[in-house]
Amino acid sequence: MVTPALQWMGDSHGYLELIDQRCLPGALITLEVRDTVTLYEAIQTLAVRGAPAIGVAAAYGLVLAVQNASGDTASQAMVDLRAQADYLAKSRPTAVNLCWALDRVTRAAEAFVPGYASADREALLACVFQEARAICQEDVAMCLRIGQHGQHFIKDGFGVLTHCNAGALATAGQGTALSLMFEAQKKGRDFTVYADETRPLLQGARLTAWELQNAGIPVRLICDNMAGWLMKQGVIHMVVTGADRIAANGDSANKIGTYSLSLLARAHGIPFYIAAPSSTFDLSLASGDAIPIEERGAHEVTQIRDTVIAPKDIGTRNPAFDVAPAENITAIVTEKGVIERPDREKIAAHFKED
Repeated sequence: MVTPALQWMGDSHGYLELIDQRCLPGALITLEVRDTVTLYEAIQTLAVRGAPAIGVAAAYGLVLAVQNASGDTASQAMVDLRAQADYLAKSRPTAVNLCWALDRVTRAAEAFVPGYASADREALLACVFQEARAICQEDVAMCLRIGQHGQHFIKDGFGVLTHCNAGALATAGQGTALSLMFEAQKKGRDFTVYADETRPLLQGARLTAWELQNAGIPVRLICDNMAGWLMKQGVIHMVVTGADRIAANGDSANKIGTYSLSLLARAHGIPFYIAAPSSTFDLSLASGDAIPIEERGAHEVTQIRDTVIAPKDIGTRNPAFDVAPAENITAIVTEKGVIERPDREKIAAHFKED
């Protein structure tokens, strides 16, 4: 069973409901989000996470912005919408879907207002809600198509390694990397997923293992430093992860540790796949060198939840993401199809096929 990470409750005057992923797997708790301040905190503290899910949440965040706008006309409410879009864009810097969704909803609102500047706020609210809901629905369909395009890579008897969480908890649908597994399961294939714990916040242990277990897919939890040895032993046959931003040349940013896995997979002759929607590509960036890497607080490294595991006042580094170079990537699977051995030319052609 796929548990949705987020859903809008009610009509345009409703609210956003999120699974509080900070509490998993111990408790399944939902958050009721009715304003952008609460949403900002939820994104920043990883109550909601995963690039597609953040994008959908941000889109609905602009619905909340218009609900709570101070002006009564569409043009007055537009001032608050722009301000809240700028505010939410600062919640996390690496995932491109965040700004993509905010920009898309803002453009829809800006296209609406010139012809209806004197309309009341309700008219703008309906426009913004329609666009946010479209983004959410498209994300659900996108996840399914990614799985359908990539499921054939998973063969009977395979051991599939995945990193962090790129399942339903990271999207509005059934996930990106995990969508391949859900679709392979539908085909009746027999395979085992190896979910590494994904330090420092243990998204693999807390979220991916929980999702796969609930879905009835055989899953084994491993520590991050076990992957190379299991590859050498012939236990792992492929690696598939999600991505938070992909540059024009195919360099792909994902949760810290993905770069190392791409090197290990290449050294052992194991295919390494990225599963991500087209909205995760940032074609304005020539390479992964230009992708901003979020640095998070020391407490994530020195503590596991409330348990201190390191000496007091120890220095730390905590980059939340790294970049797998395109030359280490066997293929990128999107909702539009598969980009084999990605490079600048193949990615450009992929986007020209519309």
